[in-house]
Amino acid sequence: MAKFKKSTSKTGKRATGKPDVQAQAEQLSKTLSESAQQIWLAGIGAFGRAQAEGTKLFEGLVREGLNLEKTARSFAGGRADVVRDAVEDKVGQARERATDTWDRLEKVFEDRVQRALVKLGVPSRGDLRDLSKRVDELTGELRRQRQPAARKKTTRKAAAKTTKSTVKKAARKTPARKTPTRKTSGKRKPSAG
Repeated sequence: MAKFKKSTSKTGKRATGKPDVQAQAEQLSKTLSESAQQIWLAGIGAFGRAQAEGTKLFEGLVREGLNLEKTARSFAGGRADVVRDAVEDKVGQARERATDTWDRLEKVFEDRVQRALVKLGVPSRGDLRDLSKRVDELTGELRRQRQPAARKKTTRKAAAKTTKSTVKKAARKTPARKTPTRKTSGKRKPSAG
């Protein structure tokens, strides 16, 4: 292994170079200290400026936010009206379709019921209406034919009543003959009249 030799000349240079290195170290330390101080001051200045301008910046951002919100609301309000109208149109169309479908279904049902009733021989509404008219016509005709006959009957009835009443009056005027009564076992026969 190789051994290092110590030379006296090198150590002598170190002794004289020590103050240079020390001076350089002090210079470097001073420069670093000044740089740190400047960085610190720049940070404090930035903080102060941010604080002063930050309030203004914050207020500006709030104003811009309010403007955007108003714009969005007006846009959304306009869109809401459009959407509401579109929904109402769709609901109206759906209602019309449902009504049309219901009407068609009802018509099909009525047709099928009518066909079944015709097969069973049940008269339709029109048939019943025609039949009712015919019955009214026949009733009117019968009344017209009965009127002369009814007058004849009433005169005959009136004549018959007058003869009966005269017979009754005559019967009252003449005393009735007493017919002998038979004695019965105590029971009376109920009268027929």
